[in-house]
Amino acid sequence: MKVYKLEKTQLVKTNMEEAWHFFSSPANLKNITPPYMGFEITSDLGDGKMYPGQIISYKVRPLLGIAMTWVTEITHVVDQVYFVDEQRFGPYKMWHHQHHFTETKEGVLMKDIVHYALPFDPFGRIAAGFVAKQLEEIFDFRFKTVDKVFP
Repeated sequence: MKVYKLEKTQLVKTNMEEAWHFFSSPANLKNITPPYMGFEITSDLGDGKMYPGQIISYKVRPLLGIAMTWVTEITHVVDQVYFVDEQRFGPYKMWHHQHHFTETKEGVLMKDIVHYALPFDPFGRIAAGFVAKQLEEIFDFRFKTVDKVFP
């Protein structure tokens, strides 16, 4: 199994409290995901506050508009420092996404580290370039949206 890695860093022009409040709320995921992905949260988020062990289910349409279920678990949360989500069921063979936050004089430096593996090896390797490009597009959309939310 080949594991791929994607790292992205963005300076969010706000304070830690506001950045953490926004990014640690699963309800905001739809707002920072491109509309073509058809992203919908299908689980009950309760009071909306993220916690370790939380299971979140979604419908996504990552390929040809075909709806699929994606289930993730929030495995780690350290308030205003980092959180981790891991796929339990979905389009990837493996998905591990770390979200790190560091306050700076200019705002909050947000760093994403994603490790993922594709299903159907060796055919997944053929699709690796397409998937990497799609992930870049998703993060580009997120960066632009976040810059609008926190100008």
